[in-house]
Amino acid sequence: MTKLTKNDIQPLVSIITPLYNAAPFIAQTIASIQAQTYQNWEQIIVDDCSTDNSVDIVRALAALDDRIKLITLSRNSGAAHTRNIATEAAQGKYIAFLDSDDLWNAEKLQKQIAFMQKTACDVSYTSYVHIDEHGKPLGKRIVALPELHYKKQHSNNYVGNLTGIYNATSIGKISAPDVRKRQDWALWLDAIKKSGKPALGLQEDLAFYRVREGSMSSNKLNLVKYNYQFYKTCLGYSHIVAALCLLRFFWEYFVVRPEWIQRYDV
Repeated sequence: MTKLTKNDIQPLVSIITPLYNAAPFIAQTIASIQAQTYQNWEQIIVDDCSTDNSVDIVRALAALDDRIKLITLSRNSGAAHTRNIATEAAQGKYIAFLDSDDLWNAEKLQKQIAFMQKTACDVSYTSYVHIDEHGKPLGKRIVALPELHYKKQHSNNYVGNLTGIYNATSIGKISAPDVRKRQDWALWLDAIKKSGKPALGLQEDLAFYRVREGSMSSNKLNLVKYNYQFYKTCLGYSHIVAALCLLRFFWEYFVVRPEWIQRYDV
């Protein structure tokens, strides 16, 4: 009888983490990965020319845990480029994403990988909750759709990037378009397309998205131009088609998507 190896029982998961001036948070982010009940992972952190002591914190932690791998860039290039650099270096069967200020539930990888293996899906994601800069819940939960088809994802980004995992062995590694915003939307749309079947949502709160004051994502009005650029630049549509798609996006965002956002008392 062939003896099962660790990679047979728990395939390697590569966790992609862009880093830029996240000194107050990066140690907590790494700790939430180290606390995983699923232990066969590597975290690839790519620093985008931080000017604080983020790199020193990561180096100290990496010296104690060889699963943490640090890459430093010589020129600030944005989150898409750093994620792509990390993806190129990834060795895992599965690729996951966790930004340098977000957190995971300790059972996130164990539950999600088991879910993907049971359902034979190539792309999965989970529900998650919002927290403030101090880690306190904000009373907002984003519920994962049970199934996410290409057409649905085309109209709105339903995958919380900090929850998404794809099977790189099945569909290959995916590069995000080199744009400052909405590159994660394009990545998950491409993953669903390459999979040839819907992404599946695990409706458990397995991640914590940190809402930071002054962050790009906290200003919804500024995101209008990024949504337009997603259709125009990432998907290569004409101005007219991009504008029509944006109208569809507004309908999805303001009328349909709120059904999957829950408010609760904290």
